[in-house]
Amino acid sequence: MWCHHQDKDSCSTGLKEKIKTPSPKTEKQADAGGSDLLDALKPQPAFAKAGNEDGVGENVLQTGVVKPPLPFEGGNDSGAGASLQKSTAATFKKSPFGVTLAGCPLEQKISEFHEVKTQGHAIGALAMIVVDNPMCAATGHRICNDCMKSCIYQKQEPVNIPQSETRTLKDVLALPWGFEIYSLLTRWNPLDLRRPYPQADSGKRVLIAGMGPAGFTLAHHLMNDGHVVIGIDGLKIEPLPPEISGVDARGERVAFKPIRDIAELYEALGDRVMAGFGGVAEYGITVRWDKNFLKLIRLLLERRAQFALFGGVRFGGTLTVEHAFAPVDAGGMAFDHIALAAGAGRPTVLDMPNGLARGVRTASDFLMALQLTGAAKPDSIANMQIRLPVVVIGGGLTAIDTATEALAYYPLQVEKFLQRYDALVASKGKAAVRAAWTPHEQEIADEFLRHARQIREERRQAAAARREPRILELLRAWGGVTIAYRKGLIDSPSYTLNHEEVEKALQEGIAFSEGLSPLRIEIDEGGYARAIRLAVQKRTEDGKWTDAGETELAARTVLIAAGTQPNTVLAREDADNFVLDGRYFRACDETGQPVTPERASSKPAQARVLLSKRNDGRFISFFGDLHPSYFGNVVKAMGSAKQGYPVISGVLGLVAPTSSVNAAAFIAGLNRDLRATVHEVNRLTPTIVEVVVRAPLAARRFRPGQFYRLQNYETRAPLVDGTRLAMEGLALTGAWVDTERGLVSTIVLELGGSADLCALLEPGEPVVLMGPTGSPTEIPHDETVMLVGGGLGNAVLFSIGQALRQAGSKVLYFAGYKKMIDRYKVADIEAAADVVVWCSDEAPGFTPNRPQDRAFVGNIVQSMLAYAEGELGQQPLAMHDVDRIIAIGSDRMMDAVGIARHAILKPHLKSSHIAIGSINSPMQCMMKEICAQCLQPQIDPATGATRYVFSCFNQDQLLDSVDFAGLNARLAQNSVQEKLTAQWIDRCLVRMQRRPAAVA
Repeated sequence: MWCHHQDKDSCSTGLKEKIKTPSPKTEKQADAGGSDLLDALKPQPAFAKAGNEDGVGENVLQTGVVKPPLPFEGGNDSGAGASLQKSTAATFKKSPFGVTLAGCPLEQKISEFHEVKTQGHAIGALAMIVVDNPMCAATGHRICNDCMKSCIYQKQEPVNIPQSETRTLKDVLALPWGFEIYSLLTRWNPLDLRRPYPQADSGKRVLIAGMGPAGFTLAHHLMNDGHVVIGIDGLKIEPLPPEISGVDARGERVAFKPIRDIAELYEALGDRVMAGFGGVAEYGITVRWDKNFLKLIRLLLERRAQFALFGGVRFGGTLTVEHAFAPVDAGGMAFDHIALAAGAGRPTVLDMPNGLARGVRTASDFLMALQLTGAAKPDSIANMQIRLPVVVIGGGLTAIDTATEALAYYPLQVEKFLQRYDALVASKGKAAVRAAWTPHEQEIADEFLRHARQIREERRQAAAARREPRILELLRAWGGVTIAYRKGLIDSPSYTLNHEEVEKALQEGIAFSEGLSPLRIEIDEGGYARAIRLAVQKRTEDGKWTDAGETELAARTVLIAAGTQPNTVLAREDADNFVLDGRYFRACDETGQPVTPERASSKPAQARVLLSKRNDGRFISFFGDLHPSYFGNVVKAMGSAKQGYPVISGVLGLVAPTSSVNAAAFIAGLNRDLRATVHEVNRLTPTIVEVVVRAPLAARRFRPGQFYRLQNYETRAPLVDGTRLAMEGLALTGAWVDTERGLVSTIVLELGGSADLCALLEPGEPVVLMGPTGSPTEIPHDETVMLVGGGLGNAVLFSIGQALRQAGSKVLYFAGYKKMIDRYKVADIEAAADVVVWCSDEAPGFTPNRPQDRAFVGNIVQSMLAYAEGELGQQPLAMHDVDRIIAIGSDRMMDAVGIARHAILKPHLKSSHIAIGSINSPMQCMMKEICAQCLQPQIDPATGATRYVFSCFNQDQLLDSVDFAGLNARLAQNSVQEKLTAQWIDRCLVRMQRRPAAVA
């Protein structure tokens, strides 16, 4: 404890570039702010001077909350006094790698908790930690090491502070009622001299968008300041058992039981429900910590009556700024403040030939698919297909996580594949199981089966020899996993920020190749990645990197971990409320005037977290990776919440509550609007099901062309022969909405996979209906518009056609089907069009109900030509009058329409017409530029240049720009697994007696 007693707690306060002269102190001040915080627990005068020259004191008086000092007001980690004169210009030393040594972003009382722990007081040590870090279950071992990098012992092994912090928490949790002790300390803590217990109800309501580290930390602090907090997140958040959370499936409060033994809350990590809570801590951080801790954090919040949590609600989609702030009598929600904690978003896309070929993914796509769908779990039906060798591009911690997870996932993937394949072959026969695969897919399937059998045999031999199975040796023999980075290992962000993770990755069998920059993906005859071509760079004697030729690495899977950008999509969706300042949102001060926060400083002189001010004095704020000061890691995000919550309480103190209803009534209203349940399930055809969901706000926000993400909950999903029938997210367009009743209709085509599970949904069952998302279809006035719908695409066109007619446009609608039995909602289609041409590949074809409508037997392009050439009789709407074409259907159908416009249909169309396709690319999160599964190439028809778009942001695209070959490759990323899983789901439905055995 030498560093503590010498007032050198740099692990907490950082290594300063220049130590300033200590301020004069009285004896009493020394007691309060000296090296031993325990002395400060002596009776002290009331907080008579909580304010400061920056106006914080005024906010204290108005809110009744005494706030912590601004950063640098305290010079050691006790935070109760100043060993340095206050300075807004304080600078920190940098490590040899250029990393700023600012210490713990939370300025946690590190030395003090060690001092207490050495005296044998585990609960006291945790109480000391919780003063500054109440959500310490989200920090600690292998999460962040900013404190270690600033440890005073820089010339020897630094103290492993994160490990000791986690050990302290675990020691308390292991006690009888240990979790309840921890929970109590976050709300009632005698060591917290500024706020030992929660403040009285302020009457203010705060909406936090994003329940990652910044969001959940901010929620805690604001509740302790007396505010009601509502947390929303676009991800599916699985419900916890009401007997431990105190909340039932409808969001209503129920009694919960105290937890005596922490083991009651723990789940085996390989079997745990992917709960969705925690943002990047759930889907981004992988092997670095025990994710059971996320459940603890959630319970700290969810058990409190001042908090409510809603998953499947995307801010900017389901809920907007205007709706959140509007008073109840105007149909709004009457929030007094909005805080954005949505994290980093748009992954960096590498522009290189074949950059989105089969086998190429972004790291965020891979990690989210792995961590949120549970693809690695034996009971999951989620599909996420990778092959060895794997090459990961990047040098940050995300690259490390991606590489280690890929290596761990591959044997689990192929073993599950073999187990299901063997069971299906036993019941259906080998030929029937393999019939759906193309020849190239059969080669991949055989590769998976061969590897799985070798792993199975190695496990058998290891068991017989009583040794550990040598799985890593097999994985390396098949190519293993390699990280390729453009510079050296010691230059990589992962090494300079957290070298321990690099060391552990190498121990686990990851290879690290230096000086390699990607040039292009080499593909095989099936369009799958087979290798990656890279430029080689070597370091010269003077330390500079120079070109040294090219090389090639074998790669069946390429995962791009080249960084992300802040999630600022809102600036494009709502420019009135969100303005950009470079890559980040523009900040403002308490008067609403623009200010520039300190960049890349986890301890800025002022916490500039306000984003915009409304005319009535209410504000929007931003935190974590959205903020230019606090981006970078979990603990910096949490530090932004600790530093920023007093600013929110301050501005809330300047306004009166928007609503006078109590917290319970307020939350009850949100439960009615935001929680989705199944209203009814209707079978329309043998392969098409309509799922009508009650989701009032999602219904009111819908605009024609937008879509939703539908999922059931894993915790409620049927378990059949060891398989949990939890859906992957389904992208479904709204067919119709009833805003009065709060209903949304979605149409599902059962083509195998998760879509087949929709028929199992029961009325009243809670589900996720995230959205609406995507961009509304442009509805022109007074045009002639041709709608071209193929199969399920016709469901999308109901609302679009009706909106067009309401806008004064005329609609010519070609409705195409493979079989006559596939047609549904005839009256809705007729209501959406002035003229309908019914097309069927199957004879004898349809008989129109209306005199102006027509019918054709053949494909949809042939029907368009027949109509244009008069073969179907007089044209009630002439094709040469068409100003705009909107095509929705399979990628092959839309591609055919796009080609026909420039060929057989060209003489019959205006040269100036616009043609748009609604692109059905693969999608996962559907939250706009987050996971990048929806990334899709476009080709400029004039220049041939390729660009990349996120189709979940704008699914309506010019047909001439769509790269349909690239789209097809994206859709086939998981095709081998998907086709086997479809048969496996069919088997499960037969065993549930929900499908006749003859179909199996």
